[in-house]
Amino acid sequence: MSEYPEALDHMLAAWNEADASLTRGHLDQALAPDVRFVDPSIDLTGVEDFEANVHAVRGNLPGAVYSRTSGVDGQNGFYRYHWAIHQGGQLLIEGFDVTEVNAEGRIAHVIGFFGPIPALS
Repeated sequence: MSEYPEALDHMLAAWNEADASLTRGHLDQALAPDVRFVDPSIDLTGVEDFEANVHAVRGNLPGAVYSRTSGVDGQNGFYRYHWAIHQGGQLLIEGFDVTEVNAEGRIAHVIGFFGPIPALS
């Protein structure tokens, strides 16, 4: 596992924060103001929209636990890692993210993918 910016840990902490009033504090430590977050279900820009998405997803999946399930591989300001969401001990979804971190060490882009990479056909 390579070294990686603390911003990745703060972003993960935001997804797992039980006290909704503390979520923004994690995000302010993690994200660039104009962060772009894209996955198969959403495409948003800005910390406010990111925070709203975190609250919406957590509201739809109460008690879910978000975890990194691999090490973090990084090069030239880009980082990749696998993640999973569990609820009640059951795997709901897994995937991987590619993130780009700016010169200040804040996350500028998150590109998320759901599920495993398809096998060759």
